[in-house]
Amino acid sequence: MNSLLSRALELQHAAHELMYLGMDGEPIYSDTFCRLNKELLVKSDSLFSSQSSNIEEEANLCLALLMGYNATIYDYGDKGQKKQAVLDRIYNVLEKLPDSLLKVRLLTYTYGEVYEESMLQEAHDIISNWNKSALTIEQMEVIEELKNIEENPYPFEVI
Repeated sequence: MNSLLSRALELQHAAHELMYLGMDGEPIYSDTFCRLNKELLVKSDSLFSSQSSNIEEEANLCLALLMGYNATIYDYGDKGQKKQAVLDRIYNVLEKLPDSLLKVRLLTYTYGEVYEESMLQEAHDIISNWNKSALTIEQMEVIEELKNIEENPYPFEVI
C-alpha cells in the first residue's frame, strides 16, 4: 500500500529519525547523515505537489512536509518557498481540523517556524484538556517537543 497517508507518515518518521540522529548515544557517520538528508529531501519533494481532500490526511501531509524540509540540510534553492507554501496550506487546515493530537503536532511544528503566540496558546489549550494521568507516548512526546521549542526558540531572534 502506497497511499498518500502512508507516504506522509513514512516521511514524518524519516524526518523524526534525522532530527534525533545521535540522541541515543550512537555515533553519527557522515555518509549515513548525508544519505538520510538526501533521501528526506527527495521524499519531501516527491510529496510536495500532493494534496488531499480529507482534512486529516492533508494535515498529516502538511506536517510531514514541514518536518521533512526542516530536518534536511539540503536545499536546491527553493526550499524556503516550498516551506512557505506548506505553511500557507497549514493555516487553511488548522481552521478545519478538530482538536486532536494531530492538531497539537501541527500547531507545535508550525509554531516552531513562525512563533505566533496564538498557535502556542491553542496547543496549550488542547493539551490542558487531556487526561494527565493517562497520556499516550505520542502525547508525551508532543508536550516535550512543544516545551523544547518554547525554551529554545532557535533560529528565531529578535532584532
